[in-house]
Amino acid sequence: MTKKERAALAAEALRELYPDVSCSLKYSTPLEMLLATQMSAQCTDASVNRVTETLFKKYTCAEDFANADLDELQQDIRSIGLYRNKSKNIIACCQRILECYGGQVPSTMEELLTLPGTGRKTANLILGEVFGKPAVVVDTHCIRLTNRIGLVNTGVPEKIEAELKKLIPPEEQLALCHRFVFHGRAMCNARSPKCGLCPLKNFCKYYKKITKR
Repeated sequence: MTKKERAALAAEALRELYPDVSCSLKYSTPLEMLLATQMSAQCTDASVNRVTETLFKKYTCAEDFANADLDELQQDIRSIGLYRNKSKNIIACCQRILECYGGQVPSTMEELLTLPGTGRKTANLILGEVFGKPAVVVDTHCIRLTNRIGLVNTGVPEKIEAELKKLIPPEEQLALCHRFVFHGRAMCNARSPKCGLCPLKNFCKYYKKITKR
């Protein structure tokens, strides 16, 4: 079986298991999506949603965040991990958005990567979720599942992104990454995966490996 065939089988099985998927971060504007995604690093989406429920009412645009008092913003997001660095990045990010992009979140990978606090994972999520572009979002679930299934053999996010772009049709990339998250949480978790119940087991290299022990 080729990797492309394996990828197609995985995409089909996960589509049947999780037909309706979307990002679990709550937002109403591209800027809110960008900042929520930045804040979600090493933190659960649920925790971020609790913070942004009030945060996005207090700060409603890039100018509000750019002019925010650092200490006050840190207190506003104190309940999420790495809040000190995230506060600094949020202010610097919004200052750059105002200075370079007219207050609007840019829509290309190259431009997004110039924003403080924005790496490829965040940029891809913005491109796919906000702008409807092909996007491979490589998070911990994606890394774990793609390696276990046998689509990749690396833990380097950039290499996984490049490989999945070859294997997955552009219009399916973002949805499949969302499904990796759903499946990683529900079944294929890091320490005790429920392999016996998994619909991917017939073509999963990890399952084949553990059943040979």
